[in-house]
Amino acid sequence: MINGKVTSVRLLGDQPAELDTVARVEGVSVSEIVRAAIYQYIATRRADPEFQKRLKAQVEEDREVLERMASGGRGGAENQN
Repeated sequence: MINGKVTSVRLLGDQPAELDTVARVEGVSVSEIVRAAIYQYIATRRADPEFQKRLKAQVEEDREVLERMASGGRGGAENQN
């Protein structure tokens, strides 16, 4: 059994037919093409300094929330009463 996450993607217009055609010509599955495109997109983002800056800010924000939750801190709707 292959480990992985199954997800759905909505293709628009001519994309389904074009993707099927590319897969047949290349002799690979549509899934393989989609995985390769995702791999390339992520690699491009990792190499982008502006993305890295936003990523670090998101990591810090997530860390703060997780620490607050782990310490039993209250926030959000609970403090509105």
